[in-house]
Amino acid sequence: MRQWSRRRINALLKEVGWFVVTVALTCLGLLAITFFIGRVVPIDPVLAIVGDRASASTYEAARVAMGLDRPLYQQFFSYVGDILTGDFGTSVSTGRPVLDDLARVFPATLEMATIGILIGVFLGVPMGVLAASRQGSLVDQVIRVVGLLGYSIPAFWVGLVGLALFYAQLRWVGGPGRVGIFYDGLVPHITGLMLVDSLLTGQVEVFWDAVSHIVLPSSILGFFSLAYIARMTRSFMLDQLSQEFVTTARVKGVPEWQVIWRHGFYPIRIQLITVISLSYAGLLEGSVMIETVFSWPGIGNYLTTGLFNADMNAVLGATLVIGAVFILINKLSDVLYRVLDPRAR
Repeated sequence: MRQWSRRRINALLKEVGWFVVTVALTCLGLLAITFFIGRVVPIDPVLAIVGDRASASTYEAARVAMGLDRPLYQQFFSYVGDILTGDFGTSVSTGRPVLDDLARVFPATLEMATIGILIGVFLGVPMGVLAASRQGSLVDQVIRVVGLLGYSIPAFWVGLVGLALFYAQLRWVGGPGRVGIFYDGLVPHITGLMLVDSLLTGQVEVFWDAVSHIVLPSSILGFFSLAYIARMTRSFMLDQLSQEFVTTARVKGVPEWQVIWRHGFYPIRIQLITVISLSYAGLLEGSVMIETVFSWPGIGNYLTTGLFNADMNAVLGATLVIGAVFILINKLSDVLYRVLDPRAR
């Protein structure tokens, strides 16, 4: 028993060690690619600070102060060393430490993407199951068309049409931003999640105003997530329902709802975890267009602003956070995979 426990602990420590090494190498590679691409693009970060009318001496002094006079590999290793000490540098765009900016903007993206993935899961999975169980019917065709639209329509176009229709014309939802101008700055930063912080501080009016602002961008993200999840669920279900044991269950007179949910859906839940995880990570990383259209102060908008302003500290910091989120979500999906499927332990 003691030997088994020791063996189990060693295996756990080995797994944790490999995970740490994998995370470190992935983040290092991500930083290296982004860093060197940022140094070769035709955008001068020095001009973003001193302006194009600065004298040559001012330009050179700023260049030396930023360390851009050194070889690229020295600049990279110096930046990695700063990252390890928790120093992400200062943003040119905001004039604040990048780490403070990321702590401010990431919760906005997290809040919107989380609502979007919940919409995608709670609507997309039942739609995929329904389409598979009624293959070839009108319901199946409609759901497939919805999935096709989710893959083909540009996100920025849906956002603009949504704003024009539901905000400008019908006045059903709030406009751009997280809250209206009147409520801006009233809620203290506790978690960074506007819906949560407004409730924690008892500001119900701000909460409902935030709901009216987040419902449209989150629903649009949810639509694109729904299209992907419904399509994959339908594909998994069709493959499962064609298995021989499903046919045997039907021949034995098992009720159709049990055939669909117990014999069809239950085995594919492991595959759906991967699909949902990838979709969620994609929403956190790929909501740049929606954040731009809705003036949403999230990490996508922050990253875009940093790119336009040659703010490489902001770009590198945002890229590192996005990469870390991908790694974390993939690891959580692996853990859930092992919990739900004992064969993977």
